[in-house]
Formats: sequence, C-alpha cells, structure tokens
Amino acid sequence: MPQADLLITNARVYTADAAQPRAEAVAVKENRIVFVGGSEKAAAWRGANTQVIDGRGRTLMPGFIDAHFHLLWGSVKLDNLQLDGARSIDEILTAVRTYADAHPEKGWIQGVQLLYNAIPAGQALTRQMLDSAVADRPVFLTAFDGHTSWANTEALRRGGILAGRATAAGSEIVMAGETASGELREPGASNFVRDQIPQPTAAEKAALLRKGLARAASVGITSVHNMDGSEESMGIYKAFEARGELSLRVYVPYDIKPETPLDAFAEAATWPERFNGSHVRAGAVKFFMDGVLESYTALMLSDYAERPGDLGKALFTAEQFKRMAAEADRHGLQIFVHACGDGAVRRTLDGYEHVRRVNGVRDSRHRVEHIEVIHPDDAPRFAEMGVIASMQPLHAPLSPKDGDIWVSRPGRDKWPLSFAWELLRGAGARLVYGSDWPVVSMNPLLGLYAGRNRTAWAEGVPDQRQSLENLIAGYTRDAAYAEFMEKEKGVLRTGMLADMVLLSQDLFAVPDKALAEVKPVLTVCDGRPVYQAE
Repeated sequence: MPQADLLITNARVYTADAAQPRAEAVAVKENRIVFVGGSEKAAAWRGANTQVIDGRGRTLMPGFIDAHFHLLWGSVKLDNLQLDGARSIDEILTAVRTYADAHPEKGWIQGVQLLYNAIPAGQALTRQMLDSAVADRPVFLTAFDGHTSWANTEALRRGGILAGRATAAGSEIVMAGETASGELREPGASNFVRDQIPQPTAAEKAALLRKGLARAASVGITSVHNMDGSEESMGIYKAFEARGELSLRVYVPYDIKPETPLDAFAEAATWPERFNGSHVRAGAVKFFMDGVLESYTALMLSDYAERPGDLGKALFTAEQFKRMAAEADRHGLQIFVHACGDGAVRRTLDGYEHVRRVNGVRDSRHRVEHIEVIHPDDAPRFAEMGVIASMQPLHAPLSPKDGDIWVSRPGRDKWPLSFAWELLRGAGARLVYGSDWPVVSMNPLLGLYAGRNRTAWAEGVPDQRQSLENLIAGYTRDAAYAEFMEKEKGVLRTGMLADMVLLSQDLFAVPDKALAEVKPVLTVCDGRPVYQAE
C-alpha cells in the first residue's frame, strides 16, 4: 500500500456523503482522497513522510463551497474605507473625514459596506453632507450590497451628472430640484462616477487578491462560484493558477448586460474550453433581472408597502430575457440570474420555461440567485424544471427587531414568503448557499449560524430555519452539483478531490447560538494545506 501524503485521524468526520456519512479518518495522496474510514485502518496509510494531524475529536468536513461570491471585486475593496461600523449619518461623515485626513495621498475617497440602517428613515445622505466632510476631493460611498451609492459634489461633477442625466432602465440619479442629491441607485447611475475612479495597478490588484484569498482560506472556503466575470479577471485568476497561488477553485460566469449583443454568447461558449483548469473554470452566464428591495429597485408582483403604485423595475423585459436566455442555453451554457423580488423570480422562471420549449429539455441546472421574495405558485417550478435556488443565509434578517430596513419593504403580508428556504425545500427545490461577499461576511460558519438561528418574524409566519445537515449540504455537496462538479468534490469519499476543513470543535455538539464561535483550524485545497491556525 502506498503511503499517504496527509492523514487526518481521530476526527469526527462528516462526509456529506449519504452512503457513508460518518468516519474517523481521511487519507490523502497527492490531490485525491484515498481513504475514508476508521482510525485503526487508516494507520496502514501512514508512512515515514506522511503528514499526520490529530483531529482531537473535532469535525472534519468537505471544504466550504460559497455558491455566490465576488472574489476580485471584493478583494480590491479591502483597502478602502470600511463603513459597516457606522450607525448614523454623523458617524459616516466622521469616518469619511478621518480616513481622508489619514490618506492625503488618495485622489478619491472610496467607502464601502455602508449600511442602509445608518441613514434614519425619512432622511437622506446628501452631497452637501459629504461636502462638509471632504469637499476638495471626490467622495464615493457604496452600500454593502453594491446597489446604492452616494457621491459628493466633486464626484458628481467629475461623473458629469451634477445636473442629472438619463440612465438605463432600473437605475436612477436621485434629484433635488435641478441638481443631483448625491444618491445613485443601481450601476446604471453610479457607473457614471465609478468609471472616473482610477483603477488599481496590476500589482496592486494582485496584492489585494492575495489578501482576499488568504481570508477565504482562513474561513474554510475551498471553492467559490464567482458572480462577475471579465477577460481581465479571468486572466488574473489563470495567472494565479499557473503560479500555484490560487488557494481555492473558482467557477466564473460570463457577464451579460441588457445591451450585450446575441453574438456574444458564441464568445461565452468558448470560455469552458479556454478556462478549464483544476482551479479556474467557466461554463455559465450571469444576468441581473432586478435590483434590491432596500433601494426599491427589486421587481415585485405587488406594490412596495411604503410606496403605493411602485413595483420596482426590471433590467430586462420579459421578451428580451427569453430571447437572450434561449441563445445562452442553445450554446450549452448554464444561466445564473440575480432576482430578488418575486416579480423578478417569476420573470426568470418564465424565461426558463420558454428555453425548454424552444431548445428542448436538457440537464441545464439553470439558477436563480437570491430569491428574497417568492410567490407561492412559483416555488414548485424550481423542482419541475430542475432550477437551482441559490440563496444567502446572512442576507435574511434574523428578526424584525434587528432594525433591518428590509423587513419594511415588502410588507408584513409578504413575510411568510421572504427568504423562504423551507418553503422552497418543501416544494422539492435544491438549495445552495453562499455569502455574496463582500456584501456580507464570507465566513460560512456565520451562514450556518444564520440558517439555524433565524426566528419566525411574527405569529403565524412559517419557520424557515434549516437543519444543520441541510445547511452543510448547501455549502458542500449540493453546491458542487450546482457547478456540475458533484463527481469531483463536495463530499469526502475515496477518489474525490481533497478539499477539506478541520474545525475547532465538533460542529454537531455545538449549540446553535454558539455556531458563530466555531473556527477552522486547517483548510486543505487540492491536497495541500492552504491555512493552518497558529
């Protein structure tokens, strides 16, 4: 018997494999698992050069697969002003002023992760307020979800939108009389300013990506489904892969916008051949059907509770999406669609039905991303068409008492249909989980915490909590299925890729309220340790 390169023994192994859910030891040779079983039998794989790790009764499980992630986009923000700690307009302005004073070399002041709740209901964060903090340099702040931005006068001037201008469907430059107020909703408005900001150099992007990769390894992530793709980012990932610097696997879709020509799908169809390495893969396209509820840009089937007559907006008309989705499917591409509102979810599912009619039925595994509100009639359609529900546990408020403005947007009558994990699962849908980093923390253990500790939002509202086993499946086995890799990863089984995480405790012995305290102590990707706690 050949000796293993890595042997983890004396662990409480949770394999996520229904055929053998529990074990005590896992042996790895090169980048593959060669043994899963008892510690006594595992000893046969031990040799003079085997790295042996005592699991000490802690959980060893498949590496986390984050099914909704923004690797490069999130990484390049790591050195910007982080505003998630600001809880009021005054705190926002103080943070901006302090950061600007500490960084006189920065031509632009960029802030990220701003929480909507920091701006009190009925108030606005205006350009004049931002001018009071910094007036001589452009200031550009972005909400945690990336869908709303705020700019000072200088930034609006540089973007050529101080007096407003027409924007793409679903976006808005919020006006205050004849001039822009400073609030910009959706990229169709904010990109006028964002496009003026100097990009980091190639060396700066590489350094920041290394920071993002190190952070992902430290929380046990071994694969991500990236939600934005470009030739530039794919080139960067491929270069990192070639140098052996990519410490996780990344599956990247080709980005589709309303103005994308149909012949671009032929180019997208070349990506699976061009990017088909062990760590960088392609084979999908990504659409944005709508925005988000927080900024009233998600497409709803009924009015927003606070804005009678407002249903939000879609970026694609129904016919346009059907035409473009059919072309993508005709080229054999998997389709991801951002759809937060129930109107956007329905329009996406209608498009998938059209695709099946015109192209025929195949194992497409098309996906809907987010699904923050759903109409009950649409829940069974996921299973009927084999559509994957890709959701983010940390996006759901744990309780209406948390003060999250999201809960007020759809109205109480929609609460039973909001972040309806268990409703979808009960209807037969396959759920996969992710973070949408940098929108929220990338830590999947916080996702497990949210999935187990969410409360029913009111009497009579269904309990949407997930079992720990189902949450883990959504971050491992089912997430691998969602990228057509279920025969390669997502479970701990002989012959599978050696992507694993050893946790600080026995996960199944930890109370739900303490799940957030669990930490990885070892992350293994492709058979090699990429993170080890000191």
